[in-house]
Amino acid sequence: MNVLTSLAAPASSFQIGIRAICRQSTAAAIRQLSTTSRVKSQSCHTCSIGLGRPSMLLRQSRQSKHDQFLPRTVARTIFTFRAIVHYSQLPDSYEDAKGLPFRKEPLNGTEVKQIFGSKITPTSANQLLKIIHGRRVAGTLDDPDLQQNTADYLADEKIKALEYLRKHIPVDEVINAGLRAEDELRLLEEQVAVEQTQEQHEETSVQKSRATSAEVQDTTEEPQLPTGRLPRKEADGSLYGETMFDRIRKRNIAKREEEERLAEEERLKREEEEALGNIGGLQTETAAPKAMSPWRQKHAERATSDLQAPPEMKAWERLLPATTFTLLVLGACLVLAAYYTPPKRDRRVWPDIPPAAATCIGLMLINIGIFALWKFPPAWSILNRYMLVIPATPRPLQLLGAIFSHHSWGHMAGNMLALWFFGIRLHDEIGRGNFLAIYFASGTLGFLASMFNLVLFRGIQFTTLGASGAIYGIITAFFWMHRKEEFKLMGLPPDPYSGPSGAVFLGLIVGLHVWAGLFSISRAAMNLDVASHFGGIAAGLLGIELVQKHMTDRAKAAAEREKEQSKTIDVMGKLVEQKPSSEK
Repeated sequence: MNVLTSLAAPASSFQIGIRAICRQSTAAAIRQLSTTSRVKSQSCHTCSIGLGRPSMLLRQSRQSKHDQFLPRTVARTIFTFRAIVHYSQLPDSYEDAKGLPFRKEPLNGTEVKQIFGSKITPTSANQLLKIIHGRRVAGTLDDPDLQQNTADYLADEKIKALEYLRKHIPVDEVINAGLRAEDELRLLEEQVAVEQTQEQHEETSVQKSRATSAEVQDTTEEPQLPTGRLPRKEADGSLYGETMFDRIRKRNIAKREEEERLAEEERLKREEEEALGNIGGLQTETAAPKAMSPWRQKHAERATSDLQAPPEMKAWERLLPATTFTLLVLGACLVLAAYYTPPKRDRRVWPDIPPAAATCIGLMLINIGIFALWKFPPAWSILNRYMLVIPATPRPLQLLGAIFSHHSWGHMAGNMLALWFFGIRLHDEIGRGNFLAIYFASGTLGFLASMFNLVLFRGIQFTTLGASGAIYGIITAFFWMHRKEEFKLMGLPPDPYSGPSGAVFLGLIVGLHVWAGLFSISRAAMNLDVASHFGGIAAGLLGIELVQKHMTDRAKAAAEREKEQSKTIDVMGKLVEQKPSSEK
């Protein structure tokens, strides 16, 4: 019994409607719907930027309300791979026992253990996933003749494989099964027609030839595993000429191929444009690619990597340099917080601006300057190398440079607004040295957390950038300092009601990120680098605790010194008073 039959896509109202249409209309309707579905799906792909962006189908759903208010670090992909998901794209060499590739690199041991447990090897798991993915595309999920190819796997393993593929590689199984059924019906009709004609004209000779071929097959051919592949119809091979059904089918195939060609040309142009540094937000489905000038083309070629695949490296080889660099940055932040001395007024760059505003304005100008450089083609080569975190080709300095790098105006504006609103308030309370230490520690540690997430779990094809990790560190530090104090927004709630405390706001931020990382399926949540944000939050929480402890110790030491000085003054005063009395 096929254990996947119970999980196969159920008959829909679409299928019932198709059965009510005449045979020729059925073929045209299924083919056209298949083409429309595929073209729309392809337009949902996000294209590579700089070194690349994710090329995967994103599940379309209504965007969660909280996603648009989160400062975000956008994740992108490089070395794109597109799995075959449509029946019409099934290669002639497909065999059920071999399956179809479902991703560029096979699942590693950690991923296999998360999906299947520890009872199956990574090699067997990847082969099972290929077979199941091939059946989804070929429309043979419930074909009992093919089950011997997966007889060595447990039923639970097959179900888990199907659930994983349905979650990560969207395939319209109903359409694919319908297209296969159409081809099977065509072949059956052709076989019946040929047999009837041969019986009428050459009944005796046909019977003899069949008997002879059967004997030869029995003696010479060895039994083979079922391939799950239907024979292809040869061009102009019909004994009866071209029928109306054939003409409709050819017209639909030609239309589909033309749409595929246009969609592929548009995708290539869009990827080429974005590779030149035009790396703002995600392109819309109707956005037209911009024409490139020879000057931009020249610098684009210099900035584009010639790698066809990521360098072969173990996980620790990718993470160790970044981890070492982060530890060095954290050590430098501790030194900065402990020994920084504010300059005198006459030595400041902007003596007439408060120190907190001057610090935040300086950081904002750096971010705006890097954003402007992304629009300047000669800078693309350096920016791609040091202002973008790329796990596939890691460089430690990327963790620091990406803090000041943004690809879209909205992304940068949201981060800078939060920096100004929370940064100047935190700066006034803890000073410039402590503020900068928390800012850089949060940003660097956030990107290190993102590196671990991408290398070990999500995939090295993603890239990430933005100041969001540092910003969330500043926000966390501010609310944690005032975790017991209440806040009111524009005087709300009105007196005598008390507003939410800093701890409530901090809990709301963490809760929204947990929801976005684990449960939300919106496009914005899938592009959100939640790991980087959590790394910044953790660094901000630990940093403000250390800063408060350091400030408390310094206050106690200052109080003790003042107390000792007051005692010394009292003793000297008594001596002075006693001296005149003794002279008398």
